[in-house]
Amino acid sequence: MHDGRGVVAGGGKEVFVAGALRGETVRFRRRKTRRNFDEAELIEVLTPSPDRVAARCAVFGHCGGCMLQHVSTDEQLKIKGRAIADSLERIGRVTPSRWLAPITGPAWHYRRRARLAVKDVPGKGRVLVGFRERHAPYVTDMHRCEVLARPVATLIDPLSELIGGLTVRARLPQIEVAVADNVTALVFRVLDAPSDEDRAQIRRFAGAHGLRAYLQTGGPDSLEILDDGADASPLMYALPDFDVSLAFEPLQFVQVNAEVNRRMVRRAVELLDLHGDDRVLDLFCGLGNFSLPLARHAGQVLGVDGDPRLVAAATQNAALNGIDNAIFATADLDRIDSSVAWLGDGWDRVLLDPARSGAAAVVAHIRQLDPARIVYVSCNPGTLARDAGTLVHDQGYRLDAAGILDMFPQTGHVEALALFLKN
Repeated sequence: MHDGRGVVAGGGKEVFVAGALRGETVRFRRRKTRRNFDEAELIEVLTPSPDRVAARCAVFGHCGGCMLQHVSTDEQLKIKGRAIADSLERIGRVTPSRWLAPITGPAWHYRRRARLAVKDVPGKGRVLVGFRERHAPYVTDMHRCEVLARPVATLIDPLSELIGGLTVRARLPQIEVAVADNVTALVFRVLDAPSDEDRAQIRRFAGAHGLRAYLQTGGPDSLEILDDGADASPLMYALPDFDVSLAFEPLQFVQVNAEVNRRMVRRAVELLDLHGDDRVLDLFCGLGNFSLPLARHAGQVLGVDGDPRLVAAATQNAALNGIDNAIFATADLDRIDSSVAWLGDGWDRVLLDPARSGAAAVVAHIRQLDPARIVYVSCNPGTLARDAGTLVHDQGYRLDAAGILDMFPQTGHVEALALFLKN
């Protein structure tokens, strides 16, 4: 399975064994019994698969941040490819005319966005910082991370020591990580107001490690930079193929794998096969990650998102890059109807990049948009397959191509990109 579990058949009910690979002979212990399947713990590998490799992380199997470190890179891609193919066939009853080569990037130290849990554990004599455990809601007792982007990968222990010296050590539940091209930001979520000395300690820590520190006491509006006179310019990342740079705030969504994101955007633009006068609709546009590169090759781009903060950021990013043929609007894309103005404007190309819930409301109205090509970027095989079924069986499109995006190596997250052509 794509989440790192092997499936043992027989005995009347399947057993999902965490850490077992296809073709292996293993010993296991049942941990949970469910109606249609059981869950089990791997005890011993008797006959290993040739695709089994030694895990790189000391807490692999205990930490919930990774599920596939014991699987070779090639086999990870095959597992995720099978997951996409199975979902499309089983849920959507569709198969692509061709499979695209996987989009890959660095397999280690790639994760530029993360949420680290924090817990003061007196019994261990330290504050734990890291991802939560695989089978429990506790924070993993870890000392470094092999998937977090540098420099945060080696800052687990220093962060533990820092927080252990704060008066709010028991009231600081998480740290948001945002590694930009120009600076690394850490957002310390606090439930009680830190003392002046706490603030000073965090500032000194940030200065010593070349970081930018923020405090968050409530919602996004409560974000406070602990600048102490330091540079407060926006966080930035670049898409050099399109001469585009995007500014973002440390709590805003950006794709976690910078290199995979660059390659994904390039492929999406190629698959849309743009001409200079094409009108392109980018739905779930966020900060303009696709919109602005598309605008470099199209006549007009309209980006739409449900978050007005992101729409404002995308508008600012267009101005930052001198792009005047991309405009942005706010709309709830999960609840659209025929009265939405841009539905009837006629679009040559559409790009969809929804959240895990997919784009059901949009694809139900796709005939009104009437694009010749649709590129769908997905972080959930199930909703991609559901929406693909609607596009193919109800909306007059065919699934021309699909392929995986290995945005989260070493994990069970499966992302994909699909191209639909009008019949």
